[in-house]
Amino acid sequence: MGAGAGMERSRIVIAGGGLAGLSLSLALKRALEDGVDVVMCDPALARDPHGDRRSFAIAASARRMFEALGLWDKMADKAQPILDMVITDSGLQDPVRPTFLTFEGAVEGEPFAHMVTSGDLTALLLDACRDIGVSLRSEGVKSFSTRGARTDVMLAGGETISAALLVAADGARSRLREQAGIGWIFWPYNQSGIVATISHERDHEGRAVEHFLPAGPFAILPLKDEVRPDGTVQHRSSIVWSERSGNVPALLESHPEDLQAELEKRFGLQLGRIAFETKPQAYPLAFGVARCFVGERLALLGDAAHLIHPIAGQGLNLGLHDVAALAEIITDAMRLGQDPGSADVLMQYERARRADITAMGIMTDGLNRLFSNDLLPVRLIRDFGLGLVDRMPGLKRFFIREAAGLRRENAPRLLKGEAL
Repeated sequence: MGAGAGMERSRIVIAGGGLAGLSLSLALKRALEDGVDVVMCDPALARDPHGDRRSFAIAASARRMFEALGLWDKMADKAQPILDMVITDSGLQDPVRPTFLTFEGAVEGEPFAHMVTSGDLTALLLDACRDIGVSLRSEGVKSFSTRGARTDVMLAGGETISAALLVAADGARSRLREQAGIGWIFWPYNQSGIVATISHERDHEGRAVEHFLPAGPFAILPLKDEVRPDGTVQHRSSIVWSERSGNVPALLESHPEDLQAELEKRFGLQLGRIAFETKPQAYPLAFGVARCFVGERLALLGDAAHLIHPIAGQGLNLGLHDVAALAEIITDAMRLGQDPGSADVLMQYERARRADITAMGIMTDGLNRLFSNDLLPVRLIRDFGLGLVDRMPGLKRFFIREAAGLRRENAPRLLKGEAL
């Protein structure tokens, strides 16, 4: 349903053209149509999105949101469902990696997550935003200043745009968050995440594997098979290799055969011969959360609001939950004739997201601290706990619903697959 006939047209500027910012742009424009001007600003909009070969797990709730936004039919053929998951805990040199916990991938009749490449999803979002009338500006937001019922948004090229609301989706090092004076609670993990796409000889059969190793988790996540120009099928997986930061430069600068040997130690040979399909890239891992998710005519979205360890694969999904909540709050407010940038409206977003983000941050931080060590007493306790969960079907169902983002009855409508 679009905007009401008497609704005053407002402008919302979204700084940051990543998956969260683009999703919010599309959600607002689809819901409010001519009742809102949505302006997306990011220099990255001028680049080919397919150059981004990173992969993400899209939880079932986020998949439902993309279905409600009319995107999933176009994405489904490029998305690999996770059909089951295996968790192991061992030392790097252990000859056998016992399986302590397994999950079937189905929840409420659908996979609990799908693996997608960032480039494919970004390209679809960009096309959808263009088609629906989102204004895409390939320049960044330099600064902003508020004056009464408006905020003046200064672009890098010198132009000033007047808006009712500015959404900062400009990443963990958000300049807009800093300019607004919003505090940032932060600590590094002394770990880096090495990401790459791996080709392998055998079919992964939709299985995700997480090896808990002393330096950090090593995740193998299934990707859609790729059909090469000669008609052959290449099996592929994505890896997220958490490693102590001090070891990473030597690893990435080592001889290709040495790096391949280190990969094989962690990946194993259960899928046959393996090789790097993309150049491995490393990112420092850290925890961060904003002291407040809103400011004067400003809302923080995605990594600008929170940064968590990738141990549970929930970083992007947490940002997409931000999208669903903020889009619903703004849409409902504007249909009632309210100012989308008012303090009352923005505090609804603060209240809606604070508990979920805090809980996820505590969980991922605790899991990383519990599993990223090799102390024998700790290993015995955690392995006992994993084995106990594996023998309790009800508890396993709870965890898989939590990972799918389907547990809460009061979830935003988009996460239930409902239109705004």
